[in-house]
Amino acid sequence: MMHRLIQGIHPLASEEWEAFAAGFVPFEARRKQVLTAAGDIERNLYFVLSGVQRSYFLSPTDKEATIVFTYAGSFSGVADSFLTQRPSRFYFETLTASSFLRTTYTHVAATMDRYPNFERFVRIITAHTLAGVLQRQVEVQCYSAEEKFKSLLQRSPHVLRLIPHKYLANYLGLDATTFSKLLGTVRL
Repeated sequence: MMHRLIQGIHPLASEEWEAFAAGFVPFEARRKQVLTAAGDIERNLYFVLSGVQRSYFLSPTDKEATIVFTYAGSFSGVADSFLTQRPSRFYFETLTASSFLRTTYTHVAATMDRYPNFERFVRIITAHTLAGVLQRQVEVQCYSAEEKFKSLLQRSPHVLRLIPHKYLANYLGLDATTFSKLLGTVRL
């Protein structure tokens, strides 16, 4: 699954893929387990095999802002902390019991140093991630509640079955009542 995802983004030679894949080990986490806390440096890159996770910000007044969800077939972790090796501002937790393949920053950095084409893959996937973050910023600041909801359904309709609605409402910046109303009225 991970190999197919990578090859679809930017093909790697067999040697590059094998060097990258060799650094991954299986890892399991229980439901509601914080894998990275604010203030920690993200040392791991995860590839999700099963389960649902989220990254979120917690304000000084304990208000949560869900930043991103991950699930089977995606890379996961606190991306900015991982790439910069600086303390995270975010928490990364499992919403359900989850299984991963996991590798370290040290392994990814060594693979980038050894294989310029692999480093190019990392740059390309980082650029795609940045483009998504910028689009999401526009949605948060400019879209109405209904437009945010429709955009989510167009981009990822499957999340309604995967992710508890209270987290989806938080991700969209909506209260639970508004989210519930939209759930019952908005059709694509």
